[in-house]
Amino acid sequence: MCESKMDDMPLPAVFEQASKIHLTATESGADQDLVKKGCEALGKCEDMISKLGLFSSNETKDDISTTNLKYILVPFYLAELTEKIVQDNRIQILKTSQAKLKEFMSFCEAMELVPQEELEVAVQGASNSFADRRALKIARFKRQRAAEAKLTEIKERKERRERSTKAAAISTPVEHGEEDVLDDDGEEE
Repeated sequence: MCESKMDDMPLPAVFEQASKIHLTATESGADQDLVKKGCEALGKCEDMISKLGLFSSNETKDDISTTNLKYILVPFYLAELTEKIVQDNRIQILKTSQAKLKEFMSFCEAMELVPQEELEVAVQGASNSFADRRALKIARFKRQRAAEAKLTEIKERKERRERSTKAAAISTPVEHGEEDVLDDDGEEE
């Protein structure tokens, strides 16, 4: 894809394309041209996000628009794709990738997206005891399951509401005497 074509695309389209490339590259591997195109698209996303001012340092996660949440992943995706670039100067590639990962993590911390207990474990150097790691994994799993259950509940409520709204619209009874009365020429009075 040429650069001028990407310049004409809106942020959601560029991000969608970059996400697909990221998915392809991480699941099955991709050729270097595709990886570089993905990095270019993600770089373009970063520029557009910055110009649009989607995220501010004085915001919290509650201030971010739901439609913009996916753009938080741009530095993470860029770090992962950057790691897949094959060049002679591998150390520079890894440093660039690491810088993007650090940017992503610091943003997540600033937005309070990382649970406090995990931050504390990371700051303490995370004890390597099996029991501590297991307890952390169990707590993370429970939070994930609770979030998934809440999401499922919300989706089910939304579907029920849509079904009841449709049913109400279809089955709204016509009051006695409100029927359309036709006169002699077949038209309504």
